[in-house]
Amino acid sequence: MSRIKEFNLPDLGEGLTEGEILAWLVKAGDVIELNQPIVEVETAKAAVEIPAKWAGQVHAIFHPEGSTVEVGTPIIAIDTDPGAGPIEASTTGAPTSALPSPSAASLAAVEVAPTEGAVEPGLIGGPAPGGRTAVLVGYGPRTTAAKRRPRKGETPVPAQAAAPAPPVTPAAPVVPASPAPSNGHGPAGGPVLAKPPVRKLAKDLGVDLSTLTGSGPLGSITREDVHRATSGATAAAEPLAVSVTAAASFGADREQRIPVKGVRKLTAENMSRSAFTAPHVTEFLTVDVTRAMKALDRLRDRREWRDVRVSPLLLVAKAVLLAVRRHPMVNSTWAGDEIVVKDYVNLGIAAATERGLIVPNIKDAGRLSLRELADAMTGLVQTAKAGKTSPADMSGGTLTITNVGVFGVDTGTPILPPGESAILAFGAVREMPWVHKGKVRPRQVTTLGLSFDHRIIDGELGSKFLRDIGDFLADPEAALLAWT
Repeated sequence: MSRIKEFNLPDLGEGLTEGEILAWLVKAGDVIELNQPIVEVETAKAAVEIPAKWAGQVHAIFHPEGSTVEVGTPIIAIDTDPGAGPIEASTTGAPTSALPSPSAASLAAVEVAPTEGAVEPGLIGGPAPGGRTAVLVGYGPRTTAAKRRPRKGETPVPAQAAAPAPPVTPAAPVVPASPAPSNGHGPAGGPVLAKPPVRKLAKDLGVDLSTLTGSGPLGSITREDVHRATSGATAAAEPLAVSVTAAASFGADREQRIPVKGVRKLTAENMSRSAFTAPHVTEFLTVDVTRAMKALDRLRDRREWRDVRVSPLLLVAKAVLLAVRRHPMVNSTWAGDEIVVKDYVNLGIAAATERGLIVPNIKDAGRLSLRELADAMTGLVQTAKAGKTSPADMSGGTLTITNVGVFGVDTGTPILPPGESAILAFGAVREMPWVHKGKVRPRQVTTLGLSFDHRIIDGELGSKFLRDIGDFLADPEAALLAWT
């Protein structure tokens, strides 16, 4: 068995099929240990560090930073026995005097370690390199074969090249065929390196990627390569297209094109699906929270709370958790022919990050004390801001809070995260004139917005749930005594 082993991009959970390499934490020639972090990958949900599956020396790195790689695609090769002497050329297909460069030849030359299941790679084409086994803690190995879900409009590629088509007989009319899709291999039979957006562009323009020579990193095909390939085909139509092209290019040098991927892409897909699946209803409630703000000040003054981050959001979270106990149906999921009511609350807190909006959740938050809840919320936000939230922390949410007040917004009509039946928008706390004990006085006031799934929560239940949250925030100490 070869001592050179390839490490494939593992299954990162939640049905994710690809990831973008943000940063390599090692380089060719480095000696690494088992489970040492080797690469940081951004999925559609979070940035995660992936540990090494073997100890040894980095033999080759196959994809540069910024590459989008399909699950199951080899990303690095590791020499598991670097002390055994030079590597035989017959084993690696590379000179023994130097580490190989990350080329297509090294992809084909290094032995793939056997794993469970088979995965069909989508970035470089060709047969799956033996499959994959999930290596992140908490997911465990897959027990059945799994394949990448085909993208919309994508034509499945057979494992082997199809046999030549039989000649068309003169009796049958010959119908002009559309350009054949790329078979994943270049002119020399090697793999085609192209990112998914480039592949889509080529498909839309009818360009066969296998006929192109890439000008990008590692010989990858770029958008410019695709556009150049179409210039010859459109030369005849140039006079007609001049005016259209000129109009389309007006101001193009002052436009910025941002690829929709990662967290932003997943958020867009989830919000679109939720908005057009669950019938949303939103109700609003304006609350005098002066007593709640004073209660927070007293909490901050307590010695055991001086090192704890205490914010109004903490009381809102506690209010939601207590209100769920009084109205369990709010914490449920529509499952078609049944409603699944959950006796645990995985409380989601929407967090704005550099990669977009994410909603990590605190598992079983209803069982936490106020101090434990404060610590959990602090850790959740800090991890999200650092970009280290794991996919597991963003899965399984049952009810969500979005704090739009931190942006100076009074409230909103939030869209439900898929699978949840309610989401609360917490607006800015402002000093406003308010009638208090028969007189107009300056008071601390906020507005709450509750969106809910009307298939599960009717107007009465939604109103009672929102009213209970408001009552808690109006006088949290009295509510704690009355409800607990």
